[in-house]
Amino acid sequence: MTRGAPEDPRAARTRAKLRAALLAECAEHPLAEIGVAALVRRAGVGRATFYVHYPDLEALAVDACADVVREAVDALHAWRGRPDPMIAPAALVEFFAELTPHAALYRTLLSPGGGGPLGQVLHRDLRARSLAERELAGAGDAPLVASAVAATFAGVLADWLHGRIEATSEEIAHQVWQLLVALHRSR
Repeated sequence: MTRGAPEDPRAARTRAKLRAALLAECAEHPLAEIGVAALVRRAGVGRATFYVHYPDLEALAVDACADVVREAVDALHAWRGRPDPMIAPAALVEFFAELTPHAALYRTLLSPGGGGPLGQVLHRDLRARSLAERELAGAGDAPLVASAVAATFAGVLADWLHGRIEATSEEIAHQVWQLLVALHRSR
């Protein structure tokens, strides 16, 4: 999730503890099997503190996975000049390769087709970044292409994580890159 105003350092530390505890718990158990009591015990904070920062575990999970959204957006925009239409930027290849440790959590939050709470964050952030770059370039089709890029990437990522697309992480990086380049060139 993107945040506007600077956060109180104590609140930021507490949120970081909760995010780290959730990711550690998710490495051992599916999100559906994790309880707030075990999570706060692992984080070393009180139950009331948890609820000061998050309404529920899903909100914490989306926040904990927000870094993956930022990484995806950055990876898709990690090129300068004229991109190679067939070869994905190294950052995009690396992004897909690094999803494995928490793939089960991402699948919980990112439903097939790109929906779900993490899919909404990914779509929103990717569309905003793509829109800004297209507008900066003076493209009249900026809203259309930005929406198509965000939906395509979120959908392919989700379907790959859910096993609906058979490809290695490197193969899917190059394939999704080729789709996105084609979208940019279609208008």
